[in-house]
Amino acid sequence: MRKKNIFYTLPIALGTLLLIFSCGQEKAGPQMPQALPFPVVTVPTKTVTAYSTFPTSLEGIINSEVRAKTSGYITKVLVDEGEKVRKGQTLFTLETQSLNQDAAAAKANVSAAQVEVNKLKPLVEKNIISSVQLETAKAKLAQAKSAYNAIAANIGYATIKSPVDGYVGAIPYREGALISPSSPKPLTTVANIEKIYAFFSLNEKAYLDFIEQNEGNSLEEKIKNLPKVRLVLANGSLYDQEGTIETINSQVNPATGTVSFRAVFDNPNRLLSSGYSGSIQLPKTYEDAVVVPESSTYERQGVTYVYKVVGDTLATTNSIHAIDRVNNLVIVKEGIKPGEKIVAKGVGKLRDKTPIIPQPVDFDSIVKGIDKIFK
Repeated sequence: MRKKNIFYTLPIALGTLLLIFSCGQEKAGPQMPQALPFPVVTVPTKTVTAYSTFPTSLEGIINSEVRAKTSGYITKVLVDEGEKVRKGQTLFTLETQSLNQDAAAAKANVSAAQVEVNKLKPLVEKNIISSVQLETAKAKLAQAKSAYNAIAANIGYATIKSPVDGYVGAIPYREGALISPSSPKPLTTVANIEKIYAFFSLNEKAYLDFIEQNEGNSLEEKIKNLPKVRLVLANGSLYDQEGTIETINSQVNPATGTVSFRAVFDNPNRLLSSGYSGSIQLPKTYEDAVVVPESSTYERQGVTYVYKVVGDTLATTNSIHAIDRVNNLVIVKEGIKPGEKIVAKGVGKLRDKTPIIPQPVDFDSIVKGIDKIFK
């Protein structure tokens, strides 16, 4: 009988102990998470320049197509692609044998017409014939001279010269090719590339934002006060010369909804040439802007947040209004103030009102550290 009582009373005692333990847990409440160390920075203000990027196409300041004014076969190509030429220098010559024959015949017609005029002059003076005959002969002489001059001009056109100083582009036609004024391609293009034009466009909003940030009461004054622009080449490298915006077509293109810009760059080493592409970078400077490291931010449903340190040990969620991002910095319009402390890194491990052990670090060391990682 005693053994039976033991078997019945043991489960009851264990259940009682479990009930007491669970009640004690409820009274104690949920345990606070253990505080972990996190790097913390003080929010500063900095003057930061951000760049907006737009695709561009490049052309020499003079880009002159060389075309034939008469038809004929190319007999000589006197220059090569990339060669520097002077205005008036002969580039191509065309076959003129048939033109020379036509010129000889036309010259003979001029001589014959001149003889006729000379013969009729004394007869008119002696009233032997009517002056109408002389005038008719003079008209034929003028017609013959005109025909000769046209052929002579075509012979001159057979010597094709450079219209400007510059560098020779591609030469699609070579010796023996038959060309004419209606040929689809020019004989070549001579470009002055001492300076290079960069053409690019901004949409209407970007144009207005860019113009409004510069001083001036008129568009002309604003253009004079525009900052220098940078050129990023097709291989991603930054061109070593800054450019100047010279003209803005303030009318919006109805087909594209954009406004056209033209900037000019010096090209002392002839690195750039017509037909190249790249990107224009327009600067925007934020004076004494509140900035936080990129690594200290996170986004949720389109809103940017940081963890602000409250009371030196508590990380609390804090939304900010970010207006730009540049060089691992987030430029803040509102939501955080200079001098306040935020968690610099590791924000993905935190939740709102998480206790932490702050470890103060230098602001610039955090930003530069990010830069090294991504390089």
